[in-house]
Amino acid sequence: MSTKEANSPIPAPGAAMTHYVSDAPFDPHSIEKLTPAQEKVYLASQWKLMWWKFKQHKIALVSAIFLILLYGSILISELLSPYNLHTRHVNFVFTPPQSVHLFHEGSFKGPFVYGLNYKLNMENLKREYSENKKEVLPIRFFCSGEPYKFWGVIKADFHFVCPPRGGQMFLLGTDRLGRDMLSRIIAGARISLTIGLIGITVSFVLGIVIGGLAGYYGGIFDLVTQRIIEVLQSLPSIPLWLALAAIMPVTWSPLVIYFGITLILAMLDWTGLARAVRSKLLSLREEDYVLAAQLMGAKTWRIISRHMVPGFLSHLIASATISIPTMVLGETALSFLGLGLRPPITSWGVLLAEAQNINVVALYPWLMLPVVPVILVILAFNFMGDGMRDAADPYK
Repeated sequence: MSTKEANSPIPAPGAAMTHYVSDAPFDPHSIEKLTPAQEKVYLASQWKLMWWKFKQHKIALVSAIFLILLYGSILISELLSPYNLHTRHVNFVFTPPQSVHLFHEGSFKGPFVYGLNYKLNMENLKREYSENKKEVLPIRFFCSGEPYKFWGVIKADFHFVCPPRGGQMFLLGTDRLGRDMLSRIIAGARISLTIGLIGITVSFVLGIVIGGLAGYYGGIFDLVTQRIIEVLQSLPSIPLWLALAAIMPVTWSPLVIYFGITLILAMLDWTGLARAVRSKLLSLREEDYVLAAQLMGAKTWRIISRHMVPGFLSHLIASATISIPTMVLGETALSFLGLGLRPPITSWGVLLAEAQNINVVALYPWLMLPVVPVILVILAFNFMGDGMRDAADPYK
């Protein structure tokens, strides 16, 4: 025993022991001199690190901006549409897309379209339209146009873009009833895009809750859950979609059918996520931090949601970005086959249903234009999902 230890007083029973730890605030700069760049990274939060990592993925960043603008447009669909989506122009049936011009006979006129001349081809009974170069029709902006009900409630007539006074403007052509395709595609985005968000919300709640409980508890609950998932996954998706959609009565309102299609897509999509969550939690529940949370009295739901689920957040993000376009495709396919949403509801699938006849497509190819936003949305979600999956683990 050293002299210092021998001479130190022995504390009385129950008294606080002296310690030799400094009470001064810890200054990390006193140990190692950090450069401004290092200090910025070391002191950044988890979300800021994820954002920096995501910005490095340029395609994912562009895709995210595109999706934000697209989903933002569904809030003001009526203002963006030049026409009311149900307005019929009986004198302009199957009109081809018109071109926007800036110059007329060498002089600048601003954005305008030419008038249309109509002629019926008696050989094939096809409507033929040609530009009337003598009729210059200026396009109006921020103007009063056709009346509508904003979100079906508020009466208004304000549009960002309006057709010329006394003229017409069909930038993407018209359908068999003379309805403007651009206005109907803009309006259809509201249904086709939200059905994916609502569906993925229901699917994720079911997948995380059921899969999380099965992986955390195991035992008989896990056994029953896995057998149910195996039965659902063994059923072919498309025939099952068709069967479930076909049993919905035609007397149901369009709103009820909309939510019915959403629930059908969600109830069939949660199984894969539930199995992935279950397998991940089976391994994570053996970690020391889970045992520590249990000993501290944390409840099951808190352990799963606050400690275990963030451990595989990148997988959840990838699953979400794949499931949303899958649901959009599912609604489009069902509506295209006539077993999903039905008029007067307007969605991209409902619009494509008019292009089932190959003769119509050959004569009026612009009726296939609703497939373009479907493709762009699917690609954007896939690109954004790649970037978000990498950003969810910024330390790699």
